[in-house]
Amino acid sequence: MNPIARSLLLAAALAAAPLAAHAEDAPGWHYDLEQHLMSPYCPGRTLTDCTSPQAAELRAWIADQEEAGRSREEVEAQIYAQFGEVILQAPKASGFGLAAYVIPAVGVVVGGAIVAIFLRRQSARAQRAEPPSSGRRGATPTRRATEP
Repeated sequence: MNPIARSLLLAAALAAAPLAAHAEDAPGWHYDLEQHLMSPYCPGRTLTDCTSPQAAELRAWIADQEEAGRSREEVEAQIYAQFGEVILQAPKASGFGLAAYVIPAVGVVVGGAIVAIFLRRQSARAQRAEPPSSGRRGATPTRRATEP
Protein backbone atom coordinates (compact mmCIF):
# COMPACT_ATOMS: atom_id res chain seq x y z
CA MET A 1 0.00 0.00 0.00
CA ASN A 2 1.42 3.40 -0.88
CA PRO A 3 2.08 5.97 1.86
CA ILE A 4 -0.67 8.36 0.74
CA ALA A 5 -3.37 5.69 0.87
CA ARG A 6 -2.10 4.52 4.26
CA SER A 7 -2.23 8.11 5.58
CA LEU A 8 -5.77 8.60 4.30
CA LEU A 9 -6.89 5.32 5.84
CA LEU A 10 -5.34 6.27 9.19
CA ALA A 11 -6.98 9.72 9.08
CA ALA A 12 -10.38 8.18 8.33
CA ALA A 13 -10.02 5.70 11.20
CA LEU A 14 -9.03 8.47 13.62
CA ALA A 15 -11.96 10.64 12.50
CA ALA A 16 -14.46 7.79 12.87
CA ALA A 17 -13.35 6.74 16.36
CA PRO A 18 -14.92 9.71 18.22
CA LEU A 19 -18.13 9.30 16.23
CA ALA A 20 -18.44 5.66 17.23
CA ALA A 21 -17.74 6.48 20.87
CA HIS A 22 -20.31 9.28 20.78
CA ALA A 23 -22.96 6.99 19.30
CA GLU A 24 -22.73 4.74 22.36
CA ASP A 25 -23.18 7.71 24.73
CA ALA A 26 -26.00 9.31 22.72
CA PRO A 27 -29.31 9.54 24.55
CA GLY A 28 -32.17 7.37 23.35
CA TRP A 29 -35.56 8.39 22.09
CA HIS A 30 -36.70 9.42 25.57
CA TYR A 31 -34.59 12.59 25.42
CA ASP A 32 -36.04 13.53 22.03
CA LEU A 33 -39.57 12.86 23.29
CA GLU A 34 -38.99 15.07 26.33
CA GLN A 35 -37.85 17.86 24.01
CA HIS A 36 -41.02 17.60 21.90
CA LEU A 37 -43.60 17.37 24.68
CA MET A 38 -44.96 20.39 26.51
CA SER A 39 -44.98 20.07 30.27
CA PRO A 40 -48.41 19.62 31.83
CA TYR A 41 -46.94 21.09 35.03
CA CYS A 42 -45.18 24.22 33.69
CA PRO A 43 -47.37 26.00 31.12
CA GLY A 44 -45.41 27.24 28.12
CA ARG A 45 -42.33 25.07 28.77
CA THR A 46 -41.18 21.81 27.31
CA LEU A 47 -40.93 18.81 29.58
CA THR A 48 -37.14 19.14 29.56
CA ASP A 49 -37.27 22.82 30.61
CA CYS A 50 -39.79 22.34 33.41
CA THR A 51 -38.20 22.33 36.87
CA SER A 52 -41.13 20.94 38.86
CA PRO A 53 -40.72 17.63 40.74
CA GLN A 54 -43.69 16.16 38.86
CA ALA A 55 -41.97 16.86 35.52
CA ALA A 56 -38.80 15.18 36.82
CA GLU A 57 -40.89 12.12 37.74
CA LEU A 58 -42.47 12.06 34.28
CA ARG A 59 -39.05 12.33 32.60
CA ALA A 60 -37.77 9.45 34.75
CA TRP A 61 -40.87 7.40 33.90
CA ILE A 62 -40.28 7.98 30.16
CA ALA A 63 -36.64 6.88 30.50
CA ASP A 64 -37.75 3.79 32.44
CA GLN A 65 -40.23 2.92 29.69
CA GLU A 66 -37.47 3.11 27.09
CA GLU A 67 -35.21 0.88 29.18
CA ALA A 68 -38.08 -1.59 29.55
CA GLY A 69 -38.25 -1.89 25.77
CA ARG A 70 -41.47 -0.03 25.01
CA SER A 71 -41.65 1.92 21.77
CA ARG A 72 -41.77 5.69 21.61
CA GLU A 73 -45.20 5.58 19.97
CA GLU A 74 -46.66 3.49 22.81
CA VAL A 75 -45.29 5.81 25.47
CA GLU A 76 -46.37 8.91 23.58
CA ALA A 77 -49.90 7.51 23.16
CA GLN A 78 -50.12 6.72 26.88
CA ILE A 79 -48.96 10.21 27.85
CA TYR A 80 -51.40 11.76 25.38
CA ALA A 81 -54.24 9.66 26.81
CA GLN A 82 -53.32 10.79 30.32
CA PHE A 83 -52.77 14.52 29.72
CA GLY A 84 -54.62 15.30 26.47
CA GLU A 85 -53.66 17.94 23.92
CA VAL A 86 -51.97 20.13 26.54
CA ILE A 87 -48.73 18.20 25.97
CA LEU A 88 -48.60 18.88 22.22
CA GLN A 89 -46.36 21.70 20.96
CA ALA A 90 -48.62 22.17 17.94
CA PRO A 91 -52.24 21.15 17.44
CA LYS A 92 -52.99 18.05 15.41
CA ALA A 93 -53.82 18.75 11.79
CA SER A 94 -57.27 17.22 12.06
CA GLY A 95 -60.62 18.33 13.34
CA PHE A 96 -60.66 21.71 15.07
CA GLY A 97 -56.84 21.78 15.22
CA LEU A 98 -56.80 22.00 11.42
CA ALA A 99 -58.06 25.57 11.77
CA ALA A 100 -54.70 26.57 13.24
CA TYR A 101 -53.11 25.72 9.88
CA VAL A 102 -55.88 26.77 7.48
CA ILE A 103 -56.89 30.17 8.88
CA PRO A 104 -53.43 31.80 8.55
CA ALA A 105 -53.07 30.50 4.99
CA VAL A 106 -56.50 31.85 4.03
CA GLY A 107 -55.62 35.16 5.69
CA VAL A 108 -52.44 35.49 3.65
CA VAL A 109 -54.27 34.71 0.39
CA VAL A 110 -57.13 37.14 1.13
CA GLY A 111 -54.72 39.86 2.28
CA GLY A 112 -52.62 39.42 -0.87
CA ALA A 113 -55.74 39.69 -3.03
CA ILE A 114 -56.81 42.90 -1.26
CA VAL A 115 -53.36 44.45 -1.75
CA ALA A 116 -53.31 43.40 -5.43
CA ILE A 117 -56.75 44.94 -6.07
CA PHE A 118 -55.76 48.14 -4.27
CA LEU A 119 -52.53 48.51 -6.24
CA ARG A 120 -54.25 47.78 -9.55
CA ARG A 121 -56.88 50.46 -8.88
CA GLN A 122 -54.26 52.99 -7.83
CA SER A 123 -52.20 52.43 -10.97
CA ALA A 124 -55.32 52.66 -13.18
CA ARG A 125 -56.33 55.90 -11.46
CA ALA A 126 -52.85 57.35 -11.98
CA GLN A 127 -52.96 56.49 -15.71
CA ARG A 128 -56.38 58.12 -16.19
CA ALA A 129 -55.36 61.41 -14.57
CA GLU A 130 -54.49 64.20 -17.02
CA PRO A 131 -50.88 65.15 -16.98
CA PRO A 132 -50.40 68.84 -16.29
CA SER A 133 -49.47 70.85 -19.40
CA SER A 134 -47.45 73.49 -17.61
CA GLY A 135 -45.96 74.20 -14.25
CA ARG A 136 -48.91 76.49 -13.34
CA ARG A 137 -51.96 74.32 -13.14
CA GLY A 138 -55.29 76.01 -13.73
CA ALA A 139 -53.81 79.38 -14.58
CA THR A 140 -55.32 81.16 -17.55
CA PRO A 141 -53.08 83.09 -19.87
CA THR A 142 -53.40 86.84 -19.50
CA ARG A 143 -52.64 89.49 -22.03
CA ARG A 144 -50.62 92.46 -21.24
CA ALA A 145 -52.36 95.61 -21.91
CA THR A 146 -50.42 97.71 -24.33
CA GLU A 147 -50.43 101.44 -23.98
CA PRO A 148 -51.75 103.41 -26.99
